[in-house]
Amino acid sequence: MLILVLVLGVLVLFVTEPVPVDVTALGLLVTLLLVGPVSTALADAGLVAGSVELVSVEEGLSGFANAATLTVLAMFVLSEGVRRTGVVQRLGALISRLTGGDESRQLGATIGLVGPVSGLINNTAAVAVLLPMVTDLADRGGTSPSKLLLPLSYASMVGGTLTLIGTSTNILASDLYARLAPEAIAREFRMFEFLPLGAVLLVIGSVYLLTVGRWLTPARIEPRADLTEEFEMAEYLTEAVVRADSPLVGRRVESVLEDTTFDVDLVQLIRDRRVFLEPLGQKEIQAGDVFAVRTDRATLVDLLDVEGLDLVPEATVAEEDLEAAPGPKNLVEVVVAPGSSLVGESLATARFRQRYDATVLALRRGGELIRQRMDDVPLRVGDTLLVQASADSLERLDANRNFIVAQEVERHDYRESRTPVAVGIVGLVVALAALGVMPIVVSALAGALAMVLTGCLRPPEVYEAVQWDVIFLLAGVIPLGIAMESSGAAGLLADAVVAAGDVLPPLLLLGVFYVVTALLTNVVSNNASVVLMIPVAIEAAETLGANPLAFAMAVTFAASTAFMTPVGYQTNLFVYGPGGYKFTDYVRVGGPLQAIFAVVTTIGVDYFFGLGM
Repeated sequence: MLILVLVLGVLVLFVTEPVPVDVTALGLLVTLLLVGPVSTALADAGLVAGSVELVSVEEGLSGFANAATLTVLAMFVLSEGVRRTGVVQRLGALISRLTGGDESRQLGATIGLVGPVSGLINNTAAVAVLLPMVTDLADRGGTSPSKLLLPLSYASMVGGTLTLIGTSTNILASDLYARLAPEAIAREFRMFEFLPLGAVLLVIGSVYLLTVGRWLTPARIEPRADLTEEFEMAEYLTEAVVRADSPLVGRRVESVLEDTTFDVDLVQLIRDRRVFLEPLGQKEIQAGDVFAVRTDRATLVDLLDVEGLDLVPEATVAEEDLEAAPGPKNLVEVVVAPGSSLVGESLATARFRQRYDATVLALRRGGELIRQRMDDVPLRVGDTLLVQASADSLERLDANRNFIVAQEVERHDYRESRTPVAVGIVGLVVALAALGVMPIVVSALAGALAMVLTGCLRPPEVYEAVQWDVIFLLAGVIPLGIAMESSGAAGLLADAVVAAGDVLPPLLLLGVFYVVTALLTNVVSNNASVVLMIPVAIEAAETLGANPLAFAMAVTFAASTAFMTPVGYQTNLFVYGPGGYKFTDYVRVGGPLQAIFAVVTTIGVDYFFGLGM
């Protein structure tokens, strides 16, 4: 009973997310470890009848040394090694030249590229790399980015089901099945065991996204030529000139910004026809300086009066004006990435301007635009910031794992000469595991080491490559699966499902597991839903006398394809802000696709894996 209470509590925390999910997972781990000693102490004191141990210390900490955790860690490193060579970016540039301004070709090329790539490198990494390319593709072709970004996310999820290494969900499910299935049939999933059904789903998903899905996907963001128009900044940007009698003359910019109570940002400085961007802090303000200012009209009136400024007559500040500084690009959209250290922080507490030498002009959260009092808004994963900075600062932001820059930024550090080496390493990792020469965890770790030894990655970049929130999430939830199995909770839940499905044939019960897992994954982490559902699915299959592999596969495919909410899968959050989507857009576009996949996956699992023992 205690384990079921813990499961319910964890689900509530995952859904409401008062703290990041990896913190919840670590809290769960600590709770599981404390149950034994605390209950023993209470029993010794005569306060409870007896002690309870859900997991031993070794079992509780096993998530950190688990093969699935280490394999996922290694795959992050391998994906980063490929990214650093720029091969995916060059593929994107080729696609841009071939598709031109035709939306159908752009959509087809986006799906056709991200699907297969997501099967070879982690699908989350694939979207992070391709998102800037797709945004620029839409920009150059006069297409709404909203029409391409949601299909990008969906196709990456389906592409991740092609191989064992396409998503962390598959790797975790493989480990769980090897430990929990009946001893006679327990084994890890093979590298290409997912491929036949995954390929069917990719074809069906692609056809849907190119037809019905294309019609259902809204153009939330109009095709643009100007980012300031996209963020509706006309009422919030202007230019002001410093008068000779202004109290600001002689003061440094940083002291003015620190002392002011106004909601205002000094975006750029124009002095003697030269344009200066951040860092502006040390510049001493002079009479005649022209500042591009971000503020609202009411504040502007007070600002002009108090600070001795005059409006520049008939001044309008558009993207062209904000791009006047030297460099290829000064204005971009920046997405807060999963695992970012800024999640929960505000721009003020994170000291964003000082730390990154960049100015945030606006914040978009889904379809909501925030252009006032942004400094105190706690940041969330998927928030999109309209950022102005120098070319050097933007390149540093692009290289920072806290962010995904949603437009292509000129990079000088791609190791193009290492492209064949990086691709060859990934191919060798896949081949060695597929041929059974060595376990996937061994080949993946060896491949990660090879990325460093061959110069595809520098040693510090290895640690930056890993999404540590995913690693800690896995380490925290893996013991939950052990506790569910050892405590008998998985068997109780399986008996309840089977009893409720007495009137259903095994095929429909298999479909029930798909639907329940898919719905669960749309509100909690995909990895958490696998940990919760795989033990129950295996127990249910044994009770029915059916094939546990089929039930485990139904759960695995369902957990890898969460289309109906922006929080169901990391890639959905990646595109939430840049696409300007509303929460309901995911239901409208993803709901029918989820229903189609429920039917196709259920039938496909029966066909390819068989329900009978």
